[in-house]
Amino acid sequence: MTTLTRNPGTRTPRLPRTILNRTGPGRTGRGDARIALFFIAPAMIGFVLFYLVPTVRGIYLSFTEYNILGDPEWIGLENYEAIAKDPLFWNSLAVTGQYVLLNIGLQTALALGLALLMHNVAKSTIIRGALLLPYLMSNVIAALLWFWMLDYQIGVVNQFIEWAGLPRAAFFGSEEWAIPTQALINTWRHMGYTALLIFAGLQSIPGHVYEVAKLDGASAWQTFRKITIPLLRPVLVLVLVVTVIGSFQVFDTVAVTTGGGPVNATRVIQYYIYQRAFTESDFGYGSAIAVILFLILALVAFIQMKFLKGNESDLD
Repeated sequence: MTTLTRNPGTRTPRLPRTILNRTGPGRTGRGDARIALFFIAPAMIGFVLFYLVPTVRGIYLSFTEYNILGDPEWIGLENYEAIAKDPLFWNSLAVTGQYVLLNIGLQTALALGLALLMHNVAKSTIIRGALLLPYLMSNVIAALLWFWMLDYQIGVVNQFIEWAGLPRAAFFGSEEWAIPTQALINTWRHMGYTALLIFAGLQSIPGHVYEVAKLDGASAWQTFRKITIPLLRPVLVLVLVVTVIGSFQVFDTVAVTTGGGPVNATRVIQYYIYQRAFTESDFGYGSAIAVILFLILALVAFIQMKFLKGNESDLD
């Protein structure tokens, strides 16, 4: 057995400084995580301050009796029991449901048609950009614009109707027309943006699929029904989830035009929350309605994603 001896006259070679500074493979991973956290921190702080904390506080307030002049007083489920017996709540829920059905049905159908036209006919960027102009307008401005145009006395729309020999229509003053009018206003404002989302989905469909269908002799309707709609399903589901949630939260259009009238015909659930919390200073009751609305939206989104299979694609 031999033993290694070190010559006292020789010096041990030193490792390069770059090698000595390396402390292991985990150091790079921890450094990347710190950089990522640094960039995520502003968004996370904003989320916690403006979303998470108000949500938790709102849930807590829903179990209390609270107005701005005093401290919250815990009352348990009394607010929810009162809501179950509140006819105005059920009326607001029915009115909101009517608005959502009209708005989503019209908006989705018109947006799909516009997206197909942009994809197959209108290739100009100017035309596509023009579709976004109503969406870039504030909701309040759009509502006031249509409020003046549809005015019973001086509105240009009613003047045109009278010129055509038809009776004037009280678009905002009639119980039958109030909610359809609100739905049409927001359909006009949002359908361009929705069309662009669908248009982006159309561009992701491979062109050779349509070429094969054309060689097989498929008609335009068969191609649309058997190819376009199935391959567009994930985008359509996303659009439906986003637009349904947004429609349930309609408020500003109602607030600046009808104020919930006539006779509660446009008292949507968001406007009812505002009235109970800020007009009547019953923040506990308003918070309880807001929690119920949150649960309804979560359930609707889950049902849409589950049964419409929005997370699946027919593309290979």
